[in-house]
Amino acid sequence: MARNIRLVVAYDGTDFHGWQTQPGLRTVQDLLEQALRRVVRHQIDLIGSGRTDSGVHAAGHVSNFRTECDLPVEKLRHAIGHRLAKDISIIDVRDAHANFHATKTAISKLYRYRVFNAHRRPVENLVQRYVYHFWESIDLHAMRSAASHFVGTKDFSSMTPTGAVRESMVRTVLRCDVERHDDEVRIDVEGTGFLWKQVRNMVGTLLEVGRGRWPPERVAEIIERRDRTAAGPTAPPRGLCLQWVRYPPEMLRALSTP
Repeated sequence: MARNIRLVVAYDGTDFHGWQTQPGLRTVQDLLEQALRRVVRHQIDLIGSGRTDSGVHAAGHVSNFRTECDLPVEKLRHAIGHRLAKDISIIDVRDAHANFHATKTAISKLYRYRVFNAHRRPVENLVQRYVYHFWESIDLHAMRSAASHFVGTKDFSSMTPTGAVRESMVRTVLRCDVERHDDEVRIDVEGTGFLWKQVRNMVGTLLEVGRGRWPPERVAEIIERRDRTAAGPTAPPRGLCLQWVRYPPEMLRALSTP
């Protein structure tokens, strides 16, 4: 009987053209599938928890695949990791429930956006690959007030590129927190799913509020308009990282299909 294997990986997205396979381009999915095929010795269908864009990072991206390979998970982890580039790391390998699906059984996921908010450059902290340098002073109280308008189940058409139409533009944001840690402002967005570039457009909009261009209430108006041109600019990909993906506990255990 085929096993259903769950992978958790971290990667520096700087030199990748995103997660999903694209012909002729270096992607995370391609490199993982190449390593997996060499270990399990058959073709595999790797299912990812989401598609991070070019330049976006991950601390806990989840995927799964099915295999007849009988190697114990610790040996699988070592064998796969040994064959990966240095900008990808295997965090965990486990046998999952037969019904586990990295995309469909996810409950929520958290993205973190890091803004280096100081006049000095982030290279002084050697974090320039992982933060957006925004040197203007920003009002955190105003940003927190603005962020509250993103929470809930809403049509987020204003937060995705024009023309990026999906079957539904409605998504649920569970929380949007804005906190300062020394020179960094971190924006944590947890939701059940996201539209293309949604989080980066949310961040760009919040920064417009933070720098004093718009009042916090403007965010509610932007969402209501369902017009991308009403929102702020798209924040650069380098500041964004997928932190984790949450699943029902029973889906993480290797149980047979009922």
